[in-house]
Amino acid sequence: LHEIPTEPTADTLSFYAVYMSHYISPKSVQSYLSGICHSLEPFHPTVRSIRSSDVVRRTLTGCLKRAGKDTVRKSPLSVADLDRMRSVYGSSGAHDDALWLAILFTGFNGLHRLGELVWPDLRSEQDYRKTISSCSLRWGSTPRENYSYRLPGDKGNRFFEGHTVLITKRSDAADAIPVMRKYIASRNANTTTRLHPALFVRADGSVPTRSWFLRRLRSHFGKDIAGHSIRSGGATDLALRGIADSTIQK
Repeated sequence: LHEIPTEPTADTLSFYAVYMSHYISPKSVQSYLSGICHSLEPFHPTVRSIRSSDVVRRTLTGCLKRAGKDTVRKSPLSVADLDRMRSVYGSSGAHDDALWLAILFTGFNGLHRLGELVWPDLRSEQDYRKTISSCSLRWGSTPRENYSYRLPGDKGNRFFEGHTVLITKRSDAADAIPVMRKYIASRNANTTTRLHPALFVRADGSVPTRSWFLRRLRSHFGKDIAGHSIRSGGATDLALRGIADSTIQK
């Protein structure tokens, strides 16, 4: 139709990349090219080397710059947001309210990913080995009042040793100490949760799931706030307090 030879060349693959980038994301074009190379390789053994040529790579880079879209990131939570949530749930006597608030404040101060504090929604992915153990919780007073717990090892930890997370007392509205103490008091007073192996547990004895936590979060914030906003909010707060980037990233 376009009098282009059927034999794949660097030019034809580049033309294809430019053409398709007008209709789909350039990142998807890269995947398409990989699939095309897989299909053509039995008939054109050199197609993968052509795909890796400078012309094709630079064409794809240009398409990404020209037609790429900005990464959409959720906004971070702030200390003011935590203070507002404390005013909503702080006076509540419900165990699940205290639990939700404890997860929120702990995640913010500990720079946690939400998945480290709650279970996935899929039952097949729920594993007690990946939950924070209630036995690992420790209270301390040096250098100031604090609590710590053991974060289980994951695939990013070479020897699966886990990490000890220390949350210290603060003088502002993001102080997690009173929030955690209230939750632990409620946990110990409930016969269903008192001896549960997981640190964070609901009133009915179940481990909180991602969807359970996010439903409450979304009921108070718009779509601009998501699970990752807890971790990014804590990191942003540290940066605003003058903590070096190298320290935050550790």
